[in-house]
Formats: sequence, structure tokens, C-alpha cells
Amino acid sequence: MKKYQVAIIGTNIGAKHFEDFQKVSDRFSVHTLCGLTREPIDKILASNNDTKISLNFDDVLKVKDIDIIDICLPPHLHFSACKKSLKSGKHVICEKPLVSSLKEIDELENISKETGKIIFPVFQYRYGLGFSKFKALMKSGLVGKPLIATLETHWNRGKDYYSKPWRGTWDGEHGGAVLSHSIHIHDLVSMILGPVSNVFAKLTTRVNDIEVEDCASLSIEMKDGTLVTSSITLGAANDTSRLKFCFDGLTVESGASPGKPYNPADDEWIFLPRAPISQSQIDKVLSKVEKPKSWYAGLFDEVAKKLDGSPSDEVTLLDARKSLEFVTAVYQSSRQNTNIKLPIGKDNPFYTSWLPKI
Repeated sequence: MKKYQVAIIGTNIGAKHFEDFQKVSDRFSVHTLCGLTREPIDKILASNNDTKISLNFDDVLKVKDIDIIDICLPPHLHFSACKKSLKSGKHVICEKPLVSSLKEIDELENISKETGKIIFPVFQYRYGLGFSKFKALMKSGLVGKPLIATLETHWNRGKDYYSKPWRGTWDGEHGGAVLSHSIHIHDLVSMILGPVSNVFAKLTTRVNDIEVEDCASLSIEMKDGTLVTSSITLGAANDTSRLKFCFDGLTVESGASPGKPYNPADDEWIFLPRAPISQSQIDKVLSKVEKPKSWYAGLFDEVAKKLDGSPSDEVTLLDARKSLEFVTAVYQSSRQNTNIKLPIGKDNPFYTSWLPKI
């Protein structure tokens, strides 16, 4: 199997990426770490002498040995960095949000097809033992018809978090709690329940002195008729990510153990059968689930499988498009105070951007 050479661009969340690439070191080698200044790079690398250092993104793109550019930059730089990376002949891993409009993601899809290079959006919350058990039960057919689901993204973000000048602004972050925080939990719901049919959203800014929203309440209907509510705030005392699904054969709940708000897929999930489904049937399925790699390491492992041409469960460009289509509908619903149906067509004024026109 080939060992893929990666360049990480950015030293904030890039530090977490670097850490998890070490957990899949049989498949990846971090060839270069690129940032604006040397100090944060030195801190990340510590005693690592194998990874090269660069302060120039364009120079990194010229290195033939590099297979993948891993973009860990602020959101407003994602689109341009993805385009340059694809056109330089590199595959791309890119942090969320991938871009700031459906128009941009469609443009990236065209460039990806033209260059033959793949974009792997980042949704690391998908990977972990708890969520693997959930997916196994879904495949077993025991869960039955989905009825309703509730989501909580209750986190604590204050002045320290927003000390970076690009955060909390439309120009720099391209959105607030809906785009930057609850985007993961909404992706998990779509994985389980399929596409969103419509959404009614109320967004407001009540916690911090910022431009973008930090509280939200969403009423969502899925295409199959399942009803979902999503509660979001950045003003909680601690950080909690919780999901609960009620099927006619099973009730599923994450967050049984505290301490994993950023990795709910690897949390201890509760699976409660509803008659006529029995606990023994549930336990039989769960006993066969092997522990996968989790979080970023799990995502990277699936990227390697995809590039190998092997069966894989990577995050696709279509997954990112569905996520951003939902985000688009949420912002449109909030601004127009109306229920928005999906999909979003190219004739929709929000297709080109959900950013407010000031």
C-alpha cells in the first residue's frame, strides 16, 4: 500500500490534524507543515525532525512528492486554497466549512473533475465506536421507521475564543454557530435519516458582541417525514453535543458519558429496544462491531482507502454540498422568517452566497 505524503497548511486546527496523522503513520507521512510564522510550527513539531517547514503556500504546491494538501486555514481562505491545490495537481483535505456558497462548491466540483483530483471535506465527528454501532444497527433492519430526533449543540465560547480577529465576523468566519459549530451534528443526522426536506430557523446573537449568530432554534423535516429539532447556543456553562433518535423499534441516545462534546461518535451510546424488538437482538448486532479508528484518524484512514481504490467510507464532496445546502436554507429561513424547502436551485438568490448584503 502506498504511503501518502501530506502538507498541512495552517497551525491552529492543523495541530490536531498533525497529531492524528501520527495515528495512521502506516498510511501517511506529514511531508511539510506550512504556516505564517515559525514559532507555532516549531511548537507543533517539537522533536519531530522528519517534517519540513515552510512559510510559503505557493512553494509547497510546487513540491512534486506531496500527494495531498490538508487545508486548515480560516474559512474565508478555503475556496481559493482548494482551487490552487487542485490546479497544482494535488488531492485536497479541507476543514469545515468547505466554502461559503453553493456556487463555490459547484465550481470546485468542476475543477475536481477537470484535474482528476479528489476533495475530501472534513467531518471527523462521523468516526468512532458509538456511531459505528449505530450504523450497524441501521444496517441490521432492527431499528424500524424513524419518528423524531432532537439535537443539542450547547457550547461555551466567550471573549478568548473571539480574540482572533477573523472569528465572529461574516467576512472571516462566513457564519456563526450554525456554520462553525453545529454543522457536525447536522451532518450526523443526515447520515442517519437522509436528506432534509425543509427547515424553519430562528437565529440570534445573545451571548457575545459579534456579527454572526451564537444562538439558534431549528425545526427540521426530513424527506422521509421524520421531525427533528436542533437547539444551539454558545452560552452554555460547559460543552455538550447530544443526539437522540426515536425509531419505532429502537431509541438511540449519545452523550451517556461526559467529556466528548467534540467526538460524540466515540462516546458511549445508549440503545434501548422497543417491543417487539428485544435487547438480545440488539446486543447480538453490537457484539460484532469492531473498534474503528476515530475522529481525524478515522477520517484520514478512509481517505487512504479511497485513494487506494479500496472500499471506503470517506466524506465526499456531495456530503459537503448537502451540508452547505442545509446551512443556506437555515440562513434564508432566518432572514425571510419563513419555511424553506430543499433543494436550493441556482435561481435562488442565496445560491451565490448566504452572507448578508450590507
